[in-house]
Order: sequence, then structure tokens, then C-alpha cells
Amino acid sequence: MRSASRPVPDRAARARLWARVSRWLFLLPALVHLSLFFGYPIVKNVVMSFQDYSVTTFYTGAAPFVGLRNYTATLSADVFWRTLLTTVLFTAGSLAGQFVLGLALALFFRRRFPLGGLLRSLLLLPWLLPLVVSGTTWRWMLDTDSGVVNQALRHLHLLSSGIPWLTGTSEALVSVILVNIWVGVPFNTALLYGGLQDIPAHLYEAAELDGAGRLASFRHVTWPLLRPVASVVLVLGVVYTVKVLDIILVVTGGGPADATQTLATRSYQLSFQQFEFGRGAATGNVLVLVSLAFALVHLRADRRARNS
Repeated sequence: MRSASRPVPDRAARARLWARVSRWLFLLPALVHLSLFFGYPIVKNVVMSFQDYSVTTFYTGAAPFVGLRNYTATLSADVFWRTLLTTVLFTAGSLAGQFVLGLALALFFRRRFPLGGLLRSLLLLPWLLPLVVSGTTWRWMLDTDSGVVNQALRHLHLLSSGIPWLTGTSEALVSVILVNIWVGVPFNTALLYGGLQDIPAHLYEAAELDGAGRLASFRHVTWPLLRPVASVVLVLGVVYTVKVLDIILVVTGGGPADATQTLATRSYQLSFQQFEFGRGAATGNVLVLVSLAFALVHLRADRRARNS
């Protein structure tokens, strides 16, 4: 009788083993994709940053190990610290504008009104357009002489001479920040609007019965329940904004006088214009560390705010 009952546990063990193997087989394509298109480039970039990797490497295959020389050259360059400051200003300004406007629009669209769904759909257009198209359009609009922005301001008698949106060292950074805000507002609005939809309506009814106005309802009902979504929006905003390349290259090209040069454009310039791939990789790794620092500071501040 004992020997006849042995195959049952064996079949159960094989079934459990096959279930585990099946789960890994389903995950295998995703793991292969992440390894090839994310893991390998990251590892290769780190290795390249410690090598003298140049155009001749593609022909000879030789990329001598140089230790921290690429990082030393990157950090000791005068342009690096200006670029780092520009990256911080560009990221902070873009995040603030995108989040504030996105939250305001999300609160506005929460109310039901005719054609509200259509307007929400049209609001996504700036985010769906290719960044090269958006950058080219804004470069034409912000042209000092023939741009529609300066022409409109002249027509309204708000200025007599054109503002050098793209050629002034201080105006150019403001211009690319405004363009990036225009591109990122729809993304912020969509996520924050989704978060607002999950807040129960009866909480607002209870707050209204207690005599709370709109500001008090936002402070005590909306914001506490929206904070997890807001954290995700801000962290994603940091990741996307700190590596913005297309808009700056198309609108200003990093100029004038490196006024809009960020770590992303600096890495691109070193790698694909000066062909110093080792220094470009080192600058790219610094960019990754800066984005991680942004994200960690925000997450720590958000965790402290929740616990207080």
C-alpha cells in the first residue's frame, strides 16, 4: 500500500516544479530585454568611463585603462560646474512649473462641464508630439526678429524691441525651461487627474458640512490623499527632466556661450561631437548620480513629511 501511494507526492512535486519553471519562462523575455537594452549599456558605459575610448578604438579595438582620469578631467573643467548649476536650475524650474500647472489643470478638469473630455484629450497633444517637432516650432516662435511671440508683444505695445529669447545668455535658459514646461504639463495633468479621481466624493461632502472652504478642503482632504501620486509624478519628472536632450539641442544647441548647456548635452557634445567617448561616459555617469540624488532627496523629504 505504501509503494502504491508514492507516485502522488512525486506528481505533486513535479507540478510545483513545473509551475515555478513556467513563471520564470514567462519572465525570461522581459529579463532578456532588460539585460540587453538596459543592463548592458549601463555596464558598458561604466567600463568605458575608465578607458581611453576614442574613434581609433573602433578600428584597433584598443581602449587602454586610464583609471579616474576621465572623471578628473570632467570635474576639473570650468564648464562642468556651470553645466551642473544649469542642470539644477533647468530641472528645478521645469519640475516646479510642470507640477503647479499640471495640478491646477487637474483640479480644473475634475469639474464636469461640456466638452471637458475633448479638452483633456487635446491637452495631451504637446506630450504626444515628437520633441524635435515641438523644439523646432518653439524655436521659430521665439525668434527675436520674426518670432510670433515678439510680434504679439509688439502688437500689444508691451515692448518696443524684441526680447532675445534664444540669443541672450539669461533669456535662453528661461526659454528652454518654458518650452520643457509646455511639453511636460500634459503628463503631470494626466497622472494627477487620475489620482484625484480616486479620492472619494463623500470626504468632500463631509468637509463641506464641517464648514471647510475650497482651500481647507484641498489642504486637509485633497493633498494628503494625493501625496503618493504627487511623489511618483515628481520622481518621474526628475528622471525625465534631468536627461532632457532633444529640446535643448533643437532650441538653443546648448548656447549661447554654454548658457543652456546641461550634463546631458555636455555628455552628447563630448561623445558625438568631440568623439571623447570616455569623458562623455564619465559625464553621463555623473548625470545618473545627480538624478539619483534628486530622487533620494525628494523621497526622504516626502517620507519625513508623512511621518510628521
